[in-house]
Amino acid sequence: MSMALSLPTHGAAAVPVAVLTAALLHAVWNALAHGAEDKLAVFVLMNVATTGCAAILVCFAALPSAAAWPYIATSAGLQVAYQMLLLQAYRLGDFGQMYPIARGTSPLLVALVSTTVLDHPLSAKDTAGVLVISLGLAGLALADGMPGRAQLPALAAALGTGVMIASYTLVDGSGVRKSGTVTGYIAWLFLSQSLAFLLSAWLMRRRSLGVRLKSVGRRGLGGGVLSLLAYGLVVWAQSHGNISTIAALRETSIVFAALIGLLLFREPFGNRRLAASAAVLAGIAVLELAHA
Repeated sequence: MSMALSLPTHGAAAVPVAVLTAALLHAVWNALAHGAEDKLAVFVLMNVATTGCAAILVCFAALPSAAAWPYIATSAGLQVAYQMLLLQAYRLGDFGQMYPIARGTSPLLVALVSTTVLDHPLSAKDTAGVLVISLGLAGLALADGMPGRAQLPALAAALGTGVMIASYTLVDGSGVRKSGTVTGYIAWLFLSQSLAFLLSAWLMRRRSLGVRLKSVGRRGLGGGVLSLLAYGLVVWAQSHGNISTIAALRETSIVFAALIGLLLFREPFGNRRLAASAAVLAGIAVLELAHA
């Protein structure tokens, strides 16, 4: 948790380092969730862990301003929907395809809404970087060919996940700036969304939920801590940098996920995935040069 609190608030290097670290942590906790046989139980324990961490943090953090609470409530609902859709995508599809589709749909959506609705215009270099990263992510998602008809439900769940990611990214990017406290916003957001998810899971599986949790204890709790660290870093970065640029940069988690898939799940990493990963890295370089 200290990672989200101890980073310097000034200096061009802090924001990209924070977002790239968050991207790695995000890929790791998703791999933990995907590798479990009972994915709902993993998500439940992840939310138990984030509830505990956030409950401690709210005791020491300043209370967000009144203007931030509608954003916290909205983001909490969106993040519950995000987790449910991601769960469904992982049940129906492969990690190597579902993860990049889910993550890769959000940068362009965030950029579009941020520039047209929130009046946060991108520079030409920022735009080029976002587009190159997004093309690279699309290449990773489609490296094994177009999905068939049988994969459409999984694809719909993954695309819906991407819409939720874009939505809560925009909500939090605005809400944290109105909160007056980055740490307080992070703490109350995670406490709210974790409790909401736990209530939803209990209503869905109230009779069998306790039995499900026994086999995934360390995996679920560890994933929850990683999830809290990852998104805490992102929210911190959003309070100091351009929302669209951060949204694109954090999607490098797909490159980390591809490497995890190769090393742990023995998934293929051929020329198409290599080229798509290179495009993502090229987009990162463009973004870095734009803010050098």
